[in-house]
Amino acid sequence: MSPQRPTYDVAIVGSGAGGGMAAYVLTQAGANVVMLEAGPAWYASRDSKMLMPAYTSPRRGAAIKTRPFGEFDACDGGWDIEGEPYTVAEGSRFRWWRARMLGGRTNHWGRISLRFGPRDFKGKSADGLGDDWPITYDDVAPYYDRVDRLIGLFGSKEGLPNHPDGVFLPPPKPRCYELLVKKASDKLGVTCIPSRLSILTRPLNGRAGCHYCGQCNRGCSVRANFSSPDVLIGPATKTNRLTLVTNAMAREVTLGSDGLATGVSYIDKRTGEDRHVRARVVVLAASACESARILLNSTSSRFPQGLANSSGTVGKYLTDTTGTDLAGFIPAMADHVPHNEDGVGGMHVYMPWWLDNAKLDFPRGYHIEVWGGLYAPTAGFMGGIERYPSGGGYGKQLKDDYRKYYGATIGFSGRGEMIPNAESYCEIDSNVVDRWGIPVLRFHWQWTDHEFNQVKHMHETFRALIGEMGGQVFSPMPTKEQGYNISTGGQIIHELGCTIMGTDPSKSVVNSNCQAHDCKNLFVADGGPFVSQADKNPTWTILALAWRTADGIVAQRKEGAL
Repeated sequence: MSPQRPTYDVAIVGSGAGGGMAAYVLTQAGANVVMLEAGPAWYASRDSKMLMPAYTSPRRGAAIKTRPFGEFDACDGGWDIEGEPYTVAEGSRFRWWRARMLGGRTNHWGRISLRFGPRDFKGKSADGLGDDWPITYDDVAPYYDRVDRLIGLFGSKEGLPNHPDGVFLPPPKPRCYELLVKKASDKLGVTCIPSRLSILTRPLNGRAGCHYCGQCNRGCSVRANFSSPDVLIGPATKTNRLTLVTNAMAREVTLGSDGLATGVSYIDKRTGEDRHVRARVVVLAASACESARILLNSTSSRFPQGLANSSGTVGKYLTDTTGTDLAGFIPAMADHVPHNEDGVGGMHVYMPWWLDNAKLDFPRGYHIEVWGGLYAPTAGFMGGIERYPSGGGYGKQLKDDYRKYYGATIGFSGRGEMIPNAESYCEIDSNVVDRWGIPVLRFHWQWTDHEFNQVKHMHETFRALIGEMGGQVFSPMPTKEQGYNISTGGQIIHELGCTIMGTDPSKSVVNSNCQAHDCKNLFVADGGPFVSQADKNPTWTILALAWRTADGIVAQRKEGAL
C-alpha cells in the first residue's frame, strides 16, 4: 500500500522573483509550501563562475546555446529551448525567453530596480489609453519599502514625482565615461541621476557588500546582488516548511468537484513520469506567458476554455518593454591614461523619463541605460576594430589600436512603455506540443505608432548625446521602414499581462489581490496581473505585488476563507 501523499498548504509554480517572494513570506508565516521548478537547483553562492577568466575557455566566454548572453552567464535558458517550442502567428514577430533553473530570470536580469510611479498605475486617467490598475501606488508603496529593506538596493533621493525614491544604500560614484554622459545630459536638459540597482554597496541582512568585480551577470558568490535562490528561497528552506521539487514541468492546475484548485500536475523531466502535488492553495508564478499557458491547458467541463478564463482574457493584453540601442565612438575617451574602473556589474547612472508626453507624438515615456567603459574583454568585444579610424591592422599596430580605442565606446539603451493592444496576445496552438506532450503557445504581436514614434525619439536623443560628447556614430539613423530598429517583441524579456487584474470579472482574470475571479484558491504572483507596462523594469513591482499577494493569502487562511 503506497503512503498517503501530503496535502500542502500552498503549491507554488515557479521560483523567480514572484515565486521566491511568495515562498519566503508564506513559510515565514507558518505555511507548508511545495515549490515546482522546471529546471535544476542552482545557487550563485555555490555554482557561480563569477571569477572564471574568459581565457580559460576555448570560446573566450562567447555565447553557447543555453546561455545566449555568454558562456559564464548565470542563467540557463534562452529564446529557443530544445524540446520546448512555441509558434508565432503569420505576420507576427515574437521571441519568448524561458529560464530553466532555480531562481528563473532573477539569475539573468541587470538588477535595475525601479518602482512604478503613481501615474504608472493610472495611465488611462492621464491620457485615455489602456486601462487603469484597480490599485494605486499607495497600495503598493509599503511593500516596495519592505522589499527595499529585505533585498537592498542603491540609489539617491531625487524627489521626482513619477520615479519614487526608496530605502536606498549609497550609490557608487560614476566612472570616467559616465561623468562625460552626465555632463552631456546636463547640457541637453536630460535628467541623469545615480542608477538604482539591487546590488549591496554595504552589508545587509547577513549578506556582504559588493567588492566591485563587475561580473554580476555571472551570479554573485558572496550574495551581494539579488537572486531569488540565495536571498529568498534559501531562507525559506531554512524554515523546514519548504519542499523544493526541481525538474518539474507543470502541466495543469487540477480541480475538485467544488470548482476549487486541488493542486498541480507535472512531469518529472528526469523520468518522464506524470506526477501531482496536492495543495489547499495554488500560486502560479511561472512567468506571465508560462502561467497563462498552464491556465489555458487546465481545461475541464467547468472551464472548457481554460481555468480562470470565463472572461476570455487569459493570454490577452500581452506587452513587452520597447527597446533599441545605439553606441558611439568618443574620441575624448581614446588613448586614455590607464585607470581603475571599480564598480558594480552595471551602470552607475541612468536617465529616468524627463519630458512631458503631451508635447510629443507618443503617449508614454522611456528611460535610458548607459554602458561602456573598461569591462573585461570577451569574444567579439568592441564590435570589430575595423570600424575605428585606424581600420585595424596586424601585429604591434593592431595591439596599439586596441589599447587606443578600448574603452572609447559609449552606448545607450532605451527602455520604454508599450500601450497594451488587442493584437498582442498568446493562445494555445492545438497542433504543436512540447517533448512532454503539453500543447504550446502561439504568439500574436503588433507594435503601433505609439511605440515606433517613441523609439524614433530614443535614437534622436542618443545621437544628440553622442554628438554633445564630440562622438561619432558608425551607423545611419534607422528609417520608418526599418521600424527605427525597434526590438522584436519579447526581446527585452519584460513580458507582462496575460492574466490582468481588474474589478470586473468579465474583463479581467484576477482581482486586486491577484486572486482568480473564477477560483478563489488560485493566485498569480508573476508579471501576469500587470494591467500595463511602465518606463521602468518590472521586477521590483513583481516582488512587491508577490509579497502583497502572499500577505493576502495568510490573512484569508487565518479567517478560514481559504
